[in-house]
Amino acid sequence: MTGKQKKIIKGWITNPKSFVIFVFSRCVTHLIKDDERYLKMLYRLEMGATLNLKNPQTFQEKLQWLKLYNRKPEYSKMVDKYEAKKYVASIIGDEYIIPTLGVWDSFDDIDFSQLPDCFVLKCTHDSGRIIICKSKSTFDIDIARKRINKAMRTNYYLRGREWPYKDVKPRIIVEQFMEDSGNLKHPLVDYKFYCFNGIPKFCQVIQNRDTKETIDFFDMDWRHQEFVGLNKKAVHAVQMPSKPYNFKIMKRFANELSKDIPFSRIDLYEINNKVYFGEITLFPASGFGEFTPNKYNEQLGNMVSLPN
Repeated sequence: MTGKQKKIIKGWITNPKSFVIFVFSRCVTHLIKDDERYLKMLYRLEMGATLNLKNPQTFQEKLQWLKLYNRKPEYSKMVDKYEAKKYVASIIGDEYIIPTLGVWDSFDDIDFSQLPDCFVLKCTHDSGRIIICKSKSTFDIDIARKRINKAMRTNYYLRGREWPYKDVKPRIIVEQFMEDSGNLKHPLVDYKFYCFNGIPKFCQVIQNRDTKETIDFFDMDWRHQEFVGLNKKAVHAVQMPSKPYNFKIMKRFANELSKDIPFSRIDLYEINNKVYFGEITLFPASGFGEFTPNKYNEQLGNMVSLPN
């Protein structure tokens, strides 16, 4: 048994709820075809409450409602890690897109000898799982193959019924490795704009993912907010993040990319004083993450205007 497996089992012992959710999402999900029924069951397990779809109030309830009743074909293009780049480039321009080095249907089709020494590897239909190669001399291709092949077999739609992923073709994409010359010791800072019907309201700043991750929210005047989320263990940074140099451009891009969408999160980076697009997320934490203090779950929910 590996150290990772031991850690998972220990987590199940200390938190039996996580084991129940794991079994449900890995086994039961294939048996329940009706999305509404499935989401009501999963919501009960995840949130410990009844999912109110007739009169949703909280941020979490409204995201579940949007999964079920706000289905536009273009959303699938927005969440596809490859197609989204073309979609976004048509709106804000190619110069703000992280260069793609290649896209493949199979891991074994990748000719690593043709790739640079550093690159980023991920799947087009997945979310959150990436492999970073900082040097091919230490890059373990066998481990990467196992992780990517596992992701390629994963139906991301089934887990949280985020329906836009249902029609995304599973592929493997390799991107140029990006780093900020002013901060080489840490991963890039994430700037995630929470947008409501095309209006960015908050910027979520995530730092130090490789050590002790911190999460802070700011409004569009860069005033720090008291709430954290969507990770229950989230903590504020000891030293508050400074406003990005290109904050005005970021706000404009967030506005342009989120138009006509009840809620979306527009992820951007600032690298060497230039803005780059990250991704578009329609259901952060699949709609099961929570803000702390609790009152903000309803306050942000009030900002989501559901379409008729």
